[in-house]
Amino acid sequence: MQQLLKLMNQRANTLRQAIRRAEKDDGTFAEGWLRVSVDKGRPRYYRITESGDTSGEYIKKRERNLARKLAQKDYNKIFIEMAGEELRMLENSIKQLTEESADIAYTGLNVHRRVLITPYIYTDEKYAEEWLKMSYKTNPYKPEEKTRETNRGDKVRSKSEGFIANILFDLGIPYHYEQALKLKSGKIYYPDFTLLKKSTREVIYLEHLGLLDDESYRKSVLTKIDDYRADGIYLGKNLLITYETASNPFDIGGTRNMLQAIFE
Repeated sequence: MQQLLKLMNQRANTLRQAIRRAEKDDGTFAEGWLRVSVDKGRPRYYRITESGDTSGEYIKKRERNLARKLAQKDYNKIFIEMAGEELRMLENSIKQLTEESADIAYTGLNVHRRVLITPYIYTDEKYAEEWLKMSYKTNPYKPEEKTRETNRGDKVRSKSEGFIANILFDLGIPYHYEQALKLKSGKIYYPDFTLLKKSTREVIYLEHLGLLDDESYRKSVLTKIDDYRADGIYLGKNLLITYETASNPFDIGGTRNMLQAIFE
């Protein structure tokens, strides 16, 4: 619901700005209106200045700018009317959904009552809460290497992964660490982080490439990215990458900004 309201508000703001521009132009146009006829597939433009005139004065090619202004004038009038009507409908819908959304049947309850209820429509927060509770198979490889404790209280394998986990936690982005991912090919990978975008309920994977100085590691990473792509997991869409090398340390601030922009 919040994503829907966000999109509706964005559209409403776009309409308001466009209407202001159109109203600013209104009254600056040439007198009259435009008539268009087509002769053998070629348009001919006429300027009409009197209400009883059905023919108008032919606009010569060198005066084509006048035709543009008259066409813009006609469009301006229609646009202001239709955009204004759409904006009124949107504003009414936004108000109604904000005050009378079906979600309020759940969110409006006392918290102690909510814990007893299974809602028919999950809010984004409730969906994320249930997603975090789900059990999953994690990477069995050397669990003793998970020594870095995060702000959420779980443990990861490296300092950089700890930074990422803390950023995710601070930004309120739900994540699973090293959750098993079985591809259509049968291969099983364990992405460093499996993330939930609450507003759209999409799953997005984040891999941190921490050993790019190592050639064999680079080859294995490229193979993994190829396998992901073959399975419909695309870099920049539902796969995010962070990295570091000896000469390029992990960019904590840049990673935070990236995640904040994507998961806002």
